[in-house]
Amino acid sequence: MKHMSGARRRLAAVAGMGAIAALTLAGCAGGTSGGESTAPEEGIEAIEAALEEGGEITYWTWTPQAEAQVAAFEDAYPNVTVNLVNAGTGNDQYTKLQNAIKAGSGAPDVVQIEYYAFPQFALTDSLLDLAPYGFGDYEGDYTASTWGSVTVDDAIYGLPQDSGPMALFYNKTVFDEFGIEVPVTWDDYIAAAEKLHAADPTKYITNDIGDAGFTTSMIWQAGGQPFQSAGTDVTIDLQDEGSKKWADTWNRLVESELVAPYGSWSDEWFQGLGNGSLATLVIGAWMPGNLESGAPDGAGDWRVAPMPSYDGQPASAENGGGGQAVTKQSENPALAAGFLWWLNNSDESVDTFLAGGGFPSTTAHLTSDEFLGAEPEYFGGQKINEVLAAAADSVVPGWQYLPFQVYGNSIFGDTVGQSYENKSDLNEGLVAWQDALVEYGNSQGFTVK
Repeated sequence: MKHMSGARRRLAAVAGMGAIAALTLAGCAGGTSGGESTAPEEGIEAIEAALEEGGEITYWTWTPQAEAQVAAFEDAYPNVTVNLVNAGTGNDQYTKLQNAIKAGSGAPDVVQIEYYAFPQFALTDSLLDLAPYGFGDYEGDYTASTWGSVTVDDAIYGLPQDSGPMALFYNKTVFDEFGIEVPVTWDDYIAAAEKLHAADPTKYITNDIGDAGFTTSMIWQAGGQPFQSAGTDVTIDLQDEGSKKWADTWNRLVESELVAPYGSWSDEWFQGLGNGSLATLVIGAWMPGNLESGAPDGAGDWRVAPMPSYDGQPASAENGGGGQAVTKQSENPALAAGFLWWLNNSDESVDTFLAGGGFPSTTAHLTSDEFLGAEPEYFGGQKINEVLAAAADSVVPGWQYLPFQVYGNSIFGDTVGQSYENKSDLNEGLVAWQDALVEYGNSQGFTVK
């Protein structure tokens, strides 16, 4: 039986009575954070009534599992119609959402948002605080890092859907062929890169031409906290100890041309993963399905190990992932909140998401025997989820994104990306990025230093 905690235990206990009763029990157990205007019990009652009465809501998402999830929800709540819309991926959707927010109309009821973008939409007062509906009671159902990504102080702006704790994906066949041990530290990793490329110049330890999400995750793992914000007051220090630690280490790979000079998700990248010319990936736990579908020729060769660290002790960071939020434009916020609860907290929906290749943010799934015991053939029968779940437990705490991180990521190539292109000091690129971010933030009404 799956291990359950917090609200999930209470919900499961009344599964036979239906999800509405389950919500009642969760709410009566007492919400723990947030709402001043509405008590959690009253909020849960509003959700119950909305789900029973029914209505129509719109949901923006790009996840491949969404169609099956919406169909299952409508089966469970036949009075509710969910209009499923793919408004684009990432920045394409965010641009449309921001335009709708500025126009005062056109936003969906429920919207998918990646963790790095949550602060930007929360700060602009675009998202509904779900604490008055008793959502604080679900905190224990999610990993600390993902819960922290959808909350600001006592406000709860969404529920996590997936997570991306980082790990080392490595080609065991290549490692064995060249006598390379699985690296435990970053010094080990660089030594492996040197050994591999010297033995066969067509092979690289990994690829990297500069990616904002990868860089911020690597700084996160190094203990950096370059972005700090409280309301509109923002501090940026991309030369703090952790930022410099990562840059000084990664310089040894970039300046020596030990990383393959092409981007991720390209045809060349997938080919390299399949034919062994790329020996590792340091990436989020959502990667297995992408390897299986995008690099089928690598089947049986790949394994998973903990992410190397600076001192050999377990340390990870989140890389990717996101959740869903209810927008303030929703004309039926209680119904939208009920759908969001079901989407990211019901076993039926989460199981559907995982079956489609997602990686959970829910502690119950991360600790279940079924999840931990999976032995995918692509990874040689290794119980890879044991490694990935442990990575979720070792995410370094304290990370914050900028309240304008979407813009920040968009100019990464013009700053840090130039250091990659020139094979020059990444610290110089980080300083250039910082200068541009400070200038932009102050021009947008933030107080940035």
